[in-house]
Amino acid sequence: MHLLNQCRSSGLFCLQLVLIFLLSLPSVINAAPLRTYATGFESVSDFSGFYIVPQDSKPTASHDQSREVVRSGTFSHKGWITGANSPSSYFVNNNHRGYPTVQLYKLPGGAFKTPVKVEFWVWLDMDLKPGEWFSFATLDHTTKNTWDPVLVNLNDKGFVELMHVPTNGQGRRDFQTQSISFPMRRWVKLSVELHFDKNNGYAKVWQNGTLVSTAPVRTGNGLLTQAHFGLYAPPSLTSGVVYNDDLSIR
Repeated sequence: MHLLNQCRSSGLFCLQLVLIFLLSLPSVINAAPLRTYATGFESVSDFSGFYIVPQDSKPTASHDQSREVVRSGTFSHKGWITGANSPSSYFVNNNHRGYPTVQLYKLPGGAFKTPVKVEFWVWLDMDLKPGEWFSFATLDHTTKNTWDPVLVNLNDKGFVELMHVPTNGQGRRDFQTQSISFPMRRWVKLSVELHFDKNNGYAKVWQNGTLVSTAPVRTGNGLLTQAHFGLYAPPSLTSGVVYNDDLSIR
C-alpha cells in the first residue's frame, strides 16, 4: 500500500520504482530464449547430418523439394505414392516412406526439453479406405532406429488423431473430435504440444487453432530427440501426395 501511494503521488517516482523492481528479477530479465528448430524446406542443408529416406527407396514412393504447391518461399517438401507395397509383417515394415528426419539430439544443444510446441503446415491429397491412415508427424524420445513415438495421424473417417498414446500400440485419448474433419487439397496448420514423461506426460493437437485431440503420454524422460514429417502411410495405399512447409519446433 505504501508503494501504491508513492506511485500515485509522483508519476516519475513510480516509474523509477517499477524499473528498480524489474531489475531485481534477473531470472525473468535474463531468461534464456526458447530453443527453436525451424525450416521452410528451402535447403537440404537444414537436415545436414540427419537421416533422410532415400528417394525411390521402395520404388512405390518418393520425396523431394517442390515448387508445385508452396505456402511460403520457393520450395515445400513433397512426398508421393505411385503404387502399393506388399503387406507388412512382424519382421518387415513395408509402409510408404518419404521424409527427412529432424534428429534434434545431434544438434550442438542436444535434444529439446519437453514440453515442446511443434507447428507445421500440410497440404494433403490422399484417399483413405476403411482401416487405412496417414501420418502427419512422428515424434520420438529415443535415439535408436527402433523408435517409440507419438504419432499425429489422419484416420479413415477424416479426423486428425493422436496414436501410440499413452504408450506404443495404443490409441486411448482423453478427447477426440468427431466433427472437425481434415480438409483435402488446401494448406492446413497443425500445432502439437507434447510432453514426454512416464507419469505426467501429455499430447495435444490443434487443427487451424481448434483443439481436435488430446491424450496422456506415459513414456519418455522429458526429451524430444527426433521427429519426421512428410510421407508415412500404410503399404496398401496406391496413390496420393502430401506437401509440408514452415515447420518449427520450440
